[in-house]
Amino acid sequence: MSNVTDTTTYAATTATGKNTIADGVVQKVAGIAAREVPGVHDLGGGAARAIGAIRNAINAQDRGQGVSVEVGEKQVAADITIVAEYPVDLQRVADDVRRSVTDAIANVVGMDVTEVNVTVSDVFIPSDDNDDADESRVQ
Repeated sequence: MSNVTDTTTYAATTATGKNTIADGVVQKVAGIAAREVPGVHDLGGGAARAIGAIRNAINAQDRGQGVSVEVGEKQVAADITIVAEYPVDLQRVADDVRRSVTDAIANVVGMDVTEVNVTVSDVFIPSDDNDDADESRVQ
């Protein structure tokens, strides 16, 4: 699955009209849900995070970063790449992301979720180096 950049849409026909939800919207909903999970530091692999840092610097955050979706007529499959905070139970965080994304797509978008694959690509370790940058390590 790849990040959605085309105009593929989910369309539901009702008695009085048609509802259309773009794939990019499903991608954003999944990204927002994944970011809300405690223990998730960021989404995406190294390259995606580097581009995301540039976007953040110009105040243009990509909420779908690290998320790819495949949208059918009534079902969605999603791949989520996360950076977890250290120390967390990585299996628990991945399970929580899967649950959060599944619930968000079902409740917000109104589609069935066939699968959510979660990849932990990195672990964020807060660095103490910034606090001691001006101090010498030796005397």
